[in-house]
Amino acid sequence: MKKASNRSSHLLQRSRVLLEPRKSPVQARSAASVDAILEATIQVLLNVGKERLTTTKVAFRAGVSVGTLYQYFPNKSALLQATLKRHLAEVTDAVELVCKEQKGRTPPQMVTALITTFLQAKMRDAKTSVALYAVGSDVDGAKIWQQMRARSDKAIVRMLATASEPLSTDLQLVSFMLQGAMVGVSRRLLESSAPEEQFETLRRELIFLACAYLDACSIRPSVQDAKGPDRPGGLSHQAAKY
Repeated sequence: MKKASNRSSHLLQRSRVLLEPRKSPVQARSAASVDAILEATIQVLLNVGKERLTTTKVAFRAGVSVGTLYQYFPNKSALLQATLKRHLAEVTDAVELVCKEQKGRTPPQMVTALITTFLQAKMRDAKTSVALYAVGSDVDGAKIWQQMRARSDKAIVRMLATASEPLSTDLQLVSFMLQGAMVGVSRRLLESSAPEEQFETLRRELIFLACAYLDACSIRPSVQDAKGPDRPGGLSHQAAKY
């Protein structure tokens, strides 16, 4: 049993190593090649789906040799993981930036800007978002989602801490609730057959919901024993997929 356990652990570690890029681009030319490869991955994924996607097709679409592609990505899984990570990082970067810009403002102003930015980033290319999330389970996507959510959580908490109208509720909990609501609405939009038609309505309603929640948070007594999402006994830290 011990040998079997050790073998399973070794295989898991090996699979994670194979997902890691072989090297990072350190020059502008190398960075351009990687960007072209990742963009080509999205195009091939949208055109033929994940099952028929191959490194050869991606290299051809990117205008590079297969050998060049393998300098950065050892296999198809590593390529898809890097593409998913870049996509989620772009959304997270947008969240961090808007949170920094909104510091010192009122809670309604904060959540209006936050929700608008988040949904716009998610829906900038809805087809790409759906296609990439579909491959998440194949490339350890849960770990990436968790990392990005942690970054967003930190940015939102820091923003809320500067609100001109202080909130009495635990800020970690508030951030968790806001992110949960935003993720839920973005998922609804991505699964919709006509997301563009529903975008403005759902954005407006989500802002109304968030503002009402924050208004309640600012007037109700502080709950000393409230547990945030990252505390023992608190809400689950499981990362959302959308």
